[in-house]
Amino acid sequence: MIQLTGMSEEELQKGLQQRPFATVHRSLRDDLKQLVRLGWLQMTEMQKYRSVLVQNLPTPPTQTTTELSLFSLDLAQTWELLQILESISFVQPNLSLIIGKLWEQIASSSASRGLYAKDPHQRIFLHLDYILSPQMQDRVDNYQEQLEQLWRKPPGSVVQFEYWIAATENKVKVTVYPVCLHYRRRAKYLSAYGTDPNGNIAWHNYRLDRIACDRLQVLTWDDPLIPTVLKQMWQTGNLPIPSYVDAELKAAWGFNFYLKKELLVLRFPTDFAKWYVENTTRHPTFCEVSYDQLPKLIAHNIFNKQEQQQLLEIISQRSREDAYYQAWIRDGDINVLMRLREWRPKGEVIAPLSIRQQMIAEAAQELANYSEK
Repeated sequence: MIQLTGMSEEELQKGLQQRPFATVHRSLRDDLKQLVRLGWLQMTEMQKYRSVLVQNLPTPPTQTTTELSLFSLDLAQTWELLQILESISFVQPNLSLIIGKLWEQIASSSASRGLYAKDPHQRIFLHLDYILSPQMQDRVDNYQEQLEQLWRKPPGSVVQFEYWIAATENKVKVTVYPVCLHYRRRAKYLSAYGTDPNGNIAWHNYRLDRIACDRLQVLTWDDPLIPTVLKQMWQTGNLPIPSYVDAELKAAWGFNFYLKKELLVLRFPTDFAKWYVENTTRHPTFCEVSYDQLPKLIAHNIFNKQEQQQLLEIISQRSREDAYYQAWIRDGDINVLMRLREWRPKGEVIAPLSIRQQMIAEAAQELANYSEK
């Protein structure tokens, strides 16, 4: 074992004292990935593993080292990095391999120097809202792994899967070109272009835990199920890329980057803005605007004359001493709506009128809920 792995005698003896098969399928899958990276196994096109020909096996290491080597970090820096990675490992499941290696390095280095590897008390806690059952998290990780395998082989491919629609509780089948993954709003999302849940050729964000199949169906580019538009993009080298998604996310506030842009105008009492809005980053387009600039801002960006007049009338009834902010938002994006609700009752939506009317209706419903009958 020492000859084949490069383990030290001490590491081997320690390993022999443990239960060798006390593991779970996630650990086994990570071990298989690591063996592929090291050249001891091969990954087939069907996402299965097979052995490597004997003559192609890598050369075993001739010696082992107990020194910390990752990015030339010292013990304290490695420990800090480990704490951070453990907190966000759910975002990238492959981080578990790095985390395991860091633990080995810390334990080995500490033992050789007579140091304690870990403070018995955790001092810094990172709270991220990502609550899935172990079974669902494993499914999401499998989808992510399959997508990453596709992206390692440019130009990737098209995938097909069934997807749950929360509003109707029905399943629909979509055929899309996967572009990039996001961790947003307590879940992982796939931004993809193709046949969306409404049957249109369009962009859409798919929440991974709402995919209703065990595995994504990967289609080859000659498959007749692939929409003609996607085939033409592939043939001309114009398939969608992540930089487009990133640019659209920066153009307007809201995760659903494919929705139309609208001008947002907000009013806050000065004291509230000082403590809860000023010096905060919401979006590149979110910024303070003076009261005197509002009429010109509305005239240049709101083209419906009736809506213009309504907005100017509302502004004329507000104090110039209050704080006003503007931004470009995606029409109907739930992420923006949730933020506007959290600012109530201090944050007044002036524009767009559609969201202002929605806020009025919601506030009236809240008042009705608390009124005595």
